[in-house]
Amino acid sequence: MTGKSVAVAVTTAVIGLFVFTQLIATFRLPELDFWRWSKWTGGDLTIVEETVEINYALETQAKETENLGERQSTGDQYLLGVGKADITGPVAEVEFMGYANLSQIGSGLRQRIYSRAFIIGDTQNPNDRFIYMILDTQSGDTAIRHGILQGLQNLGSDYAMYGESNVAVVGTHQHSGPAAWLNYLLPQITSKGFDPQSYSAIVDGALLSIQRAHESLEAGTLSVGTTDIEDANISRSLWAYLQNPASQRAQYSDSVDKTMTLLKFTRSSDGKDIGVLSWFAVHGTSMLGNNSIVTGDNKGVAAYLFERAMNETNPGFVAGFSQANVGDTSPNVEGAYCESGAQAGQQCDFETSLCDGTSEACHGRGPYWGLNDYGTKSCFEIGTRQFNGAQGIYNNTDDMTPIAGAAVKSLHSYVDFSNYTFQLPNGSIAQTCPAALGYSFAAGTTDGPGAFDFKQNNSGTPDASPVWAVVGGLLKEPSPEQKACQAPKPILLDVGQQDVPYAWAPNIVDIQMFRVGQLIIIVSPGEATTMSGRRWRSAIANASASALPDLSSGNSSQSPIVVLGAPANSYTHYIATEYEYQVQRYEGASTLYGANTLNAYINVSTGFLPYLAADSTSSPPAGPQPPINTNNSLDFITGVVFDAPPILKSFGDVQSDVAASYPLGAVANATFVGANPRNNLRLEGTFAAVEMEAGDAGSSDWTTVRDDKDWELVYEWTRTNEVLGTSQVTISWEIPSAGVAPGTYRLRYYGDAKSVGGTITPFTGVSAAFTVG
Repeated sequence: MTGKSVAVAVTTAVIGLFVFTQLIATFRLPELDFWRWSKWTGGDLTIVEETVEINYALETQAKETENLGERQSTGDQYLLGVGKADITGPVAEVEFMGYANLSQIGSGLRQRIYSRAFIIGDTQNPNDRFIYMILDTQSGDTAIRHGILQGLQNLGSDYAMYGESNVAVVGTHQHSGPAAWLNYLLPQITSKGFDPQSYSAIVDGALLSIQRAHESLEAGTLSVGTTDIEDANISRSLWAYLQNPASQRAQYSDSVDKTMTLLKFTRSSDGKDIGVLSWFAVHGTSMLGNNSIVTGDNKGVAAYLFERAMNETNPGFVAGFSQANVGDTSPNVEGAYCESGAQAGQQCDFETSLCDGTSEACHGRGPYWGLNDYGTKSCFEIGTRQFNGAQGIYNNTDDMTPIAGAAVKSLHSYVDFSNYTFQLPNGSIAQTCPAALGYSFAAGTTDGPGAFDFKQNNSGTPDASPVWAVVGGLLKEPSPEQKACQAPKPILLDVGQQDVPYAWAPNIVDIQMFRVGQLIIIVSPGEATTMSGRRWRSAIANASASALPDLSSGNSSQSPIVVLGAPANSYTHYIATEYEYQVQRYEGASTLYGANTLNAYINVSTGFLPYLAADSTSSPPAGPQPPINTNNSLDFITGVVFDAPPILKSFGDVQSDVAASYPLGAVANATFVGANPRNNLRLEGTFAAVEMEAGDAGSSDWTTVRDDKDWELVYEWTRTNEVLGTSQVTISWEIPSAGVAPGTYRLRYYGDAKSVGGTITPFTGVSAAFTVG
C-alpha cells in the first residue's frame, strides 16, 4: 500500500471512529451485555490427517449423570497445586468492563477480585501438566494471556514446562470490574483506550497465583461430582433456544443447564482437601449496569463463601467457580419485565424483548429486584445458591467419582476463522466468515438492554434508523461476499476486516482442551449458548471412543466426563447454534463468524482430540499468531494529577464519624479526607478495615476482623473538587445480623496521596470507637 493509500485509510478510519464516538457521547452507548474483539491476520491451518467421525447425537442429562456413577474403586495420583492472588485494578475513574456503559465509571470497592490457579500434573512425567486459571474478569484476553506467558518465561527454568499449550486463562464473566486491559479496539472504545495499570494488575496477580500453585505442588487425588441447582439461572433468550430442533430439545429437561460439576483436589500426604474447581452456567450480571463498585459478582460471592467456610480447617483452600456454556443464561431468575412506559409491569415481548417498541425499559429481575441497591442483594443470593450447590457436592463424598487414568494432556492451536472451510457430517462443505456483529448486538440483552431503536430478533433487512448503516459504512462497508456469508445477519459492524488503527476484533481463535484421566475440559474463547455447549460436549464425548482408545481399554474402561469453561484466552463473543442464528437475537447477532461458527469449533476440536491420547507425543500446529496490541493501543485515560486536603484538614481526617453504638444488622460508616486510590492499588492489601478491640477498654490492642475481601465492607471514593484535587472516602460496614461478636470496633482507612511533584505518600485514618451488640 502506498503512503497516500495508508493516509487515506487512516483518515477514513479516524473520521468513522470520530463519528461513532460522537454519536455515543451524544446519545449514550447501548448498555450491551458485553463487547469484545480481536484481529484477523490470515494464515493457513492443516488439521490432523486422521479423520475423526463426528457424532452430533446429543447425550441426555440422565446419561451424563450416569457416567459419573461408573465409579473406580480408587483414584490415581497426580501432581496438584492451587494458588490465589489479588488482581484488583483501579477502582475509581475507569469504566467497567461488560455492559459497555460509558457512565459506569468505578467509584469504589466492595470485594477484591482474584486470580485462582489450579495445576494438575503427571507424577511420572512432571512436564505433562496444565494450569486452569479462573480470573474474576469479564473474559480471558489475548493480551492478558500473552503477558502471563511472557511472565512465566521470565520466571526461569523452574517454570519452563508452562507455555502456549497448557495455560488456560478463563474469565468468570463478571460485569463489575475495571476495564481498559483488553487487546482489541472495540472494547477499548468504551473504556477510553488501554490502561497499563489495569492490565498489569491482572497479569501480575495471575502470575503470582501460578507461582503459589506451583510452589504448593504435591501428590494428590481428584474426584468429581455433580448436582442440579434449580434456582440460580434461567434462559434470557428462550425464543432463540426454541428454534433448535424439537428432537434435540426433547433430550433435556430445561432450556438451560442446571447441573454443576465440581472437581475436588485432595493432598495425599495428610488427606487434606486443598481446593475445588466447579463449572456452572450463569451470567455475571447480577450487579446491574448502574453499579460502580467493584465486585466479583455472583461467582465471586460463591468463591468467597466457600473459601471462608474452609479457612479455619483448611488454610490456603482455593475455590474456583468457572463459567460453562453461559451464552443465553441469566441470574435474573424472576424473568424480564417492562420497568416503565405504558407496558410497565408486563413481561417484555417474548420474541424481541421490547417494551413499547424499544429495548431500554426491558430488564431482568433478580431474586431481590426492586431494591435500590444496584443488584447487590440479588448478587449475594445467586452466589449463595451456587455455594450451597458446590458445598452439597463436596460434602457427599460417597457420591463422588475418583478421577483415574495416567493421561494428563493438553493442546492448543490458533485457527483463522475468517474463512475456515470444512466438511459437515452430512458431507456438505461449510465455511466461516470474517468477524462481524449484527444489528441485534446493539439491542443488548434483558440483563443489559441497549438503546436507540435496535431490537433483538432483527434478521434480514434492519429496521433501525438508516443512520446506523451510514456509521457502519464509515467504519467498514461489508462486501457482497461478506453479507452473503453472514446471512441472515444484517451487519452493523464489519469488525473482522477493520484493522485501522489496529485490529478491532478476533478472526484468529484459540482452540484448547485439557485432559486428566476421564475428565476432558473444553476451553472455549466464546460464550457458547446452552444448546451449543451441549452439542460441543456431546461431540467430544462421542469422538473420544475412537480418538482416545486408552479410555476404553483393558479393565479400566471409563466413560468420558466432558465440561466446558469459558470465555477463555481471548473473547470471540458468542457461539449460537445455526438454528438460533437464524432469528438473530443478541446471541446470534454476536456470533462473529456466521451460522457455521459452532460446527467449525466442533470440527476443529474433534479433529485435534487424538492429541489428548495417553500415548500421544505430538501437538497440533501452532497456527497463525494473533496480534498483540499492548504497545500500540490508544490511551485517553487521564492519570492522577495530584491530591490535596481541604484547607485546615489533613489526609485521613474524619469528616463524618460513626455513632457510639450499632445493633446487629445496622450500617456503621465514616467519611474521611481522601486521596485517589489509583495512586496505590494496594494489591494483596486493603483500602478499608474493621478493627476490634482485643484488650480492655481504652487499650491499644486492636485486631483486623474485616478488610477489602469481605462482602459487607464497602469503600467508596468521591471527587469533591477537580481543580483543587480534593476527594473524600466513605467506609461502610454492613454489620451482619448474626455471627458478629459483641464488642468495641472502629473503622480504618488506608490511603496514598500524590503531591504536585509526583511523590506518593501513604497515610491512614481512623474512626471513633463504637460498640456492636
